[in-house]
Amino acid sequence: MAVILLIEDDAPVRTIIRRMLEKKGHDVLEASDGDTGMELYSDNPADIVITDIIMPKKEGLETIKDLKRIDPNVKIIAISGGGKVRGRYYLDLAIKFGAKRAFEKPFTWKELTDTVAELLSEDDASSV
Repeated sequence: MAVILLIEDDAPVRTIIRRMLEKKGHDVLEASDGDTGMELYSDNPADIVITDIIMPKKEGLETIKDLKRIDPNVKIIAISGGGKVRGRYYLDLAIKFGAKRAFEKPFTWKELTDTVAELLSEDDASSV
């Protein structure tokens, strides 16, 4: 299947998402913040990056901008549970910064796995 980089500071949420993606046959790399995520992506560019927005150290919006700077074609899914300002505001910014899709927590597993499959199928369609 695909290599997916999951950047999420909440360990239980990260574990649940990783397990769900692994059940779909994907290899999942995990990072708890944007700095670690950037290091992992530099060493092993993933097919898709899923990043939380509100995180310590390097937050998601900055991570998205940096990922797009080093790889303009990277496919990013942004996720957020909010923060002091509603999560939708951050997710709208994530789309402007280059994320392909954005989900407000809680989202359904079907939404996320369908979106991953859709983004991967874009690669299949462009290689034909």
